[in-house]
Amino acid sequence: MNLKNLINLKNLFYMKTRAQKTEELAKAKALFEKSQALVFTDFTKITAENIRKFRRELAKSGGQFLVIKKRLLSLMLKEKGIDADLGKFKVSVGTVFSEHDIEKIAGPAFNFFSKLEVPDGGKKDMWVKHVLGGYDIKRSALITGEQVVYIGKLPPREVILAQLLGMLSAPIRSFLYLLEEKSKKVG
Repeated sequence: MNLKNLINLKNLFYMKTRAQKTEELAKAKALFEKSQALVFTDFTKITAENIRKFRRELAKSGGQFLVIKKRLLSLMLKEKGIDADLGKFKVSVGTVFSEHDIEKIAGPAFNFFSKLEVPDGGKKDMWVKHVLGGYDIKRSALITGEQVVYIGKLPPREVILAQLLGMLSAPIRSFLYLLEEKSKKVG
């Protein structure tokens, strides 16, 4: 019997008790109460070390990654009035709970998955497809995985505002330069 069969056999006999499931559900509810956004990710084929890195990156952005059974997570979401069908995902689902808006947590999630090493023969965006979707609690809106990735690709708010300010001030600067040159010719 090889190692893989032994692990599968162990998992077959190891099931969480009702108390363990209740504890997981209570932790998820506590995180949900503090959250403004959720991001659902697939963590299959991702090493434990990479999961730890992901948790550290999320902590810097005010997020926490929790692995909880899809059925328990669906029950909690339904209890909160959110109709999210997590059963449609045929993979293991991990949830990022964020104290900030979806814009603040989508970036770190996208960056983490986009920087994972692609194995030989794998597609460049194979890990980005592990971002399954999200939910914006403030707006009560489900978000697709593609939308989370799109939001994650956007530069931070401060950079966008600086770019906008630069675009608005450029014509004024040019006009002032013209006036200065005209005054030099006249004076």
